Amino acid sequence: MSLTLDDFDYPLPPELIAQTALADRAASRLLLVRQDAQSPSFEDRSFRDLPDLLRAGDLLVFNDSRVLHARLFGVKETGGQVEVMIERPLGDHEALAMIRASKSPKPGSRIRLSESFDVEVTGRAGEFFHLRFPADDTAVNYIERHGKLPLPPYIERGAESDDEARYQTVYARELGSVAAPTAGLHFDEALFARLEARGVKRAFVTLHVGAGTFQPVREHDLSQHQMHRELYSIPQDTVDAIARTRAAGGRVICVGTTSLRALESAAQGELVAGSAETGIFITPGYRFRVADALITNFHLPKSTLLMLVSALAGMDTMRRAYAHAVDNRYRFFSYGDAMFLEKPQESTAA
Repeated sequence: MSLTLDDFDYPLPPELIAQTALADRAASRLLLVRQDAQSPSFEDRSFRDLPDLLRAGDLLVFNDSRVLHARLFGVKETGGQVEVMIERPLGDHEALAMIRASKSPKPGSRIRLSESFDVEVTGRAGEFFHLRFPADDTAVNYIERHGKLPLPPYIERGAESDDEARYQTVYARELGSVAAPTAGLHFDEALFARLEARGVKRAFVTLHVGAGTFQPVREHDLSQHQMHRELYSIPQDTVDAIARTRAAGGRVICVGTTSLRALESAAQGELVAGSAETGIFITPGYRFRVADALITNFHLPKSTLLMLVSALAGMDTMRRAYAHAVDNRYRFFSYGDAMFLEKPQESTAA
């Protein structure tokens, strides 16, 4: 299938981009997209309705990655101001980072961050800079102690005290992302209790979201696009839970595109536990091996995540779903509303 960037564009009024989180996580709206016969249908629901949409024996798979305080500000030896966005820690004392500055720092130079400590620029890896942190503590501890929570670029304000809790899922535990797995932001403990009473099971994977998730797709011909790479880990308990769910006739429902990407990356043959790096690029025509359904927020026009959901539910279905969401004034992106997508039974989702 020949796909271009224009196939995944849609008009979005700027005022629909959510700038703040709702006080109540589960108070968000949920667009239910059902694949009825040959035509999809759309139902406007509340996220609190989710237990009523699931069945006993279904399995929800969550990404338990926790967001780093990955945004730091500093000064080069020349006096120039810099903004550092950590991409990922590398071992105990190093990290990859994006650096915004009037002139790129050179290998061997040093940057004073947060008026507190120096990092050395040791080289580059593509668009990222390789930084070495002081040896008296770990890079992660330095980042957490001195950095700021990195809200997405379409949220037009700095992080505030409420964001410290609301831009993390309630189950976040594995520190390493620079952006939240936002589909999980709608879940709270009361909702988990109702899901458990319903007989819905839970499992976890870890995929650390990198800064590349916000980079625009620059290739018009999507066959030329190179995905950013991210680290993921799938425990044996999750592999076993998926096998039990399949054997009992339940559905594997991914909470967020990050959970889905981790599972599909690990299932290019038989689904196996372990850790690896993925650059999987899912576009229409992809055959899903694990995911039966997806809970996800609304994604940016021309984004790889919009391409992924179009692969799962169908391009025409997604065009109609997003038009419905705009017409009905849903809130978009990280702090916005959610949708529940079913995979067509017999379809390539083209």
